[in-house]
Amino acid sequence: MQHASFDFTDTVVLVTGGGTGIGRAITDAFLDAGATVVITGRRRERLEQALDGRPADRAVAVPADVSDGAAVAALVAQVVDRFGRLDVVVSNAAGYQSGPLTDLADEDWAALRATNVDGFFHLAKAVLPHLAASGGNLVAVSSVSGDRGDWGQAAYNATKAAITNFVRSLALDWGGEGVRLNAVAPAFTLTELTEGMGRDEESLAPFVDRIALGRPGEPEDVAPAVLFLASDAARYVTGAVLAVDGGTSASTGQPHL
Repeated sequence: MQHASFDFTDTVVLVTGGGTGIGRAITDAFLDAGATVVITGRRRERLEQALDGRPADRAVAVPADVSDGAAVAALVAQVVDRFGRLDVVVSNAAGYQSGPLTDLADEDWAALRATNVDGFFHLAKAVLPHLAASGGNLVAVSSVSGDRGDWGQAAYNATKAAITNFVRSLALDWGGEGVRLNAVAPAFTLTELTEGMGRDEESLAPFVDRIALGRPGEPEDVAPAVLFLASDAARYVTGAVLAVDGGTSASTGQPHL
């Protein structure tokens, strides 16, 4: 697909969770716009599949677990050592858990928090000094679920709320260093994480009923918004959380009549 007219030639981009879903669409968009892109995730084979056929000199897969602070620091050091700089970071890696909070095992909560919250913490801590050096920026993939509640998603929503407010607060702390931090907030999007929630017309109906545009999101709907926030077109935008949700968050929650 076309990604407006953004040109990221000679730009070094790091995308976490870049091998699948929204992360893969973001990876494709940056590569199509001329960027050098390093993607990371826990599954090497998915990373390599995502980059199949791409130029090896500017499409690189480096497996890492974002919940491991030492692994994230090593990943960032490897990117900077190889390319000499880091211009854009996309914090996308995430997990999902749903169901009653009282049924959520402690270890499942720990794993969700480790990926969604600790992963962002480790990444931001490692990359912010490099982004200050390059005048770069960070875009996080949060969620409309980070701004309000959902039935059966208390733990997940809490982790996304943490990302949203990490971004807002760090935008204040690092604006004076020339670093911009923003987030996109998708709603229901068809990815591996949501494949058990709706794949046929009947199971999708309750989700579509809440979407003004009348269809669920696709990863390719989110990627152009990330490119915009990372581009010079958004040079005076920081601390923003851009809803990319088909109008989901425009509703008060009243029934669709």
